[in-house]
Amino acid sequence: MLKQVLRNMGLLLGGKAVAGLISLVYLVIVTRTLGPHDYGVLVLVNGYVVAVGGVIAFSGWHTVVRYGAQALADGDTARLTRLVRFMALVEVICAVLAMAVSVAGVPYAAARFGWPPEVVPVARWYALAVLSNVVTTPYGILQLAGRFDKLGLQSTLSPMIRLFGTLIVWLSGGGLTGFLIVWLAGSIGEGVFVWLLAMPIFRQMRGDVDVGGGTGVRHENSGIVRFLVTTNADLTLRDLAPKLVPLVVGALLGPAAAGIYSLAQRASVVLQQPATQLAQAAFPIIARLIAAGDRAAAARLTWRTSGLALAAGTPFVLLFAFFSKQILELLGGKGFESGALLLVLLTMGRCAQLGSVPFSSALIALGRTGQSITVNIIANIGLLPLLVLLLLHYNIDGAGWHGLALGFTMLIVLALVFRAGKDEPQPVTETEIVAASNATGIS
Repeated sequence: MLKQVLRNMGLLLGGKAVAGLISLVYLVIVTRTLGPHDYGVLVLVNGYVVAVGGVIAFSGWHTVVRYGAQALADGDTARLTRLVRFMALVEVICAVLAMAVSVAGVPYAAARFGWPPEVVPVARWYALAVLSNVVTTPYGILQLAGRFDKLGLQSTLSPMIRLFGTLIVWLSGGGLTGFLIVWLAGSIGEGVFVWLLAMPIFRQMRGDVDVGGGTGVRHENSGIVRFLVTTNADLTLRDLAPKLVPLVVGALLGPAAAGIYSLAQRASVVLQQPATQLAQAAFPIIARLIAAGDRAAAARLTWRTSGLALAAGTPFVLLFAFFSKQILELLGGKGFESGALLLVLLTMGRCAQLGSVPFSSALIALGRTGQSITVNIIANIGLLPLLVLLLLHYNIDGAGWHGLALGFTMLIVLALVFRAGKDEPQPVTETEIVAASNATGIS
């Protein structure tokens, strides 16, 4: 089972590795061209829209995988089709709402974050970047089909668009507005491309089927509304702090501080991507073991995956501890080196979060999503006031101490919660066993 997790994760990380190298190239160009202040403005415009989209837009790939797998196990492709259409509709409605809220809030954001007047019109159009959030339904389809290779390919499109766009803006002597347009194009392309990848695969899965009739998505999929709401809330809260922290830094310390924080965060994100891919690779495997009634094996896999994640992150912590200043100067040039301690602290926090991801996935697979949500509320929301105090006391390094506290809080509390309730009895059906097997491609 651990090998299956690593194989899935390897397919995902193949694309992420390429994307990371591409991102590194255009990041160096942009930071050296704009400097801390203007790069901070770009970060704040993007961060504002991403934060609004993250809160309002919808994340439901767990639902597609879980209930779609059950439909496939029953041979009911009509039910699968109705499920996917329902999820896509919910996702699009939430995305439109997020765009509207984003546009309406631009004047207030511009005043709060100190955006130049020429940026405001572009920021309104930047609301279209919410489309990068409208990917969870096709993402679920690709996971359901076991096409982790396609998921890895999808992750390279946005960096490629941004690389080519960055080169054009840089060579033509453009500035902040040009880079904002490039960033927007990358976000739109990312959202559209994953749908193009998933739709042919979905047509093969459903075949020629009449989707008429049925008893409705809610009646056909027992407990779907509760599962939908709780898992979406869990994922939203899990990602909320990383999206809000740059905005809080920018609001309190200005665009230049936000730029320094963002560059340090991007350097430490080398550990965030494995965490995200680990969650996606481990969830269907753990779910299958639980559905098959082998809870002891699921628990062992969860602990081993967490330990493996922490071990994999440790070399990066050591690397950044000794060379953080040189790394920031290499990436951004002069003006960014003041974030050296910040980078070390953020990397340590990321490493701890990397180890916490398997516990969160296991809690969801166990049907204990509410406990995972509670931990996320405590860590991501409860520690935000601490961020403000730390920023006021330690300046930009306060964001690093907050990241460290957040990472270790997530790791320790999730591990304790998982250990305390891992033996709670859960009803298991034959349908769930087959469904989980289909979701992972395991027979």
